[in-house]
Amino acid sequence: MNTRSLKVLICDDHELIREGLKRILLDPGNAHRVGEVSNAEEAIAAVRREPWDIVILDLKLGGRSGMEVLKEIKAEFPRLPVLVLSMYPEEQFALRVIRAGANGYLNKNLAAKILVEAIQQVLTGGQYISPKVAEQLVSAVKQPMGQPLHAALSDREDQVLRLMAEGRAVGEVAVLLSLSVKTVSTYRGIILRKLGMKNNAQLMRYAQDHGLDGG
Repeated sequence: MNTRSLKVLICDDHELIREGLKRILLDPGNAHRVGEVSNAEEAIAAVRREPWDIVILDLKLGGRSGMEVLKEIKAEFPRLPVLVLSMYPEEQFALRVIRAGANGYLNKNLAAKILVEAIQQVLTGGQYISPKVAEQLVSAVKQPMGQPLHAALSDREDQVLRLMAEGRAVGEVAVLLSLSVKTVSTYRGIILRKLGMKNNAQLMRYAQDHGLDGG
């Protein structure tokens, strides 16, 4: 890793996480400069304002999701590497973010050594995926019908499902996502239909069974 010019942008809404990542990147001299932002709007503004070598992006930023930010960054700067860092287990979200254009996916419960290795791999033109995710990618190609029902949800539908799975009411979800209550209710209806369910109780059980109620 070239430490003389490497610029890393961290996008995470938790200050402690940002500080931890900065220590990993700066203390051993793994990066020349580390920028930090705490929300989606700041992230988009930062990548438009100046060039970065890599973006480390959290999926839960509040308001607009990290997935939306990822897609917007890739639409405007397709060659800018983006490494997604999240509390969600790999089996829940890795395939979705890779398909959306991410160059790698890491769970936040990782060793510092792995983060540095992932950045190095991405910067050399590769993608960082764990053996578990690699198996998922192969399985998804060979047996697309074997994927869980929620894999067919759109990114926004998936986001609404996860927030509802955390026990949030429709009105609260609407505020968090800057949507109208009617729009969230429409998403809820679509989610129920796609998952073949009739009510919130069934939805919550499904979310719990598939580990979608946390992160």
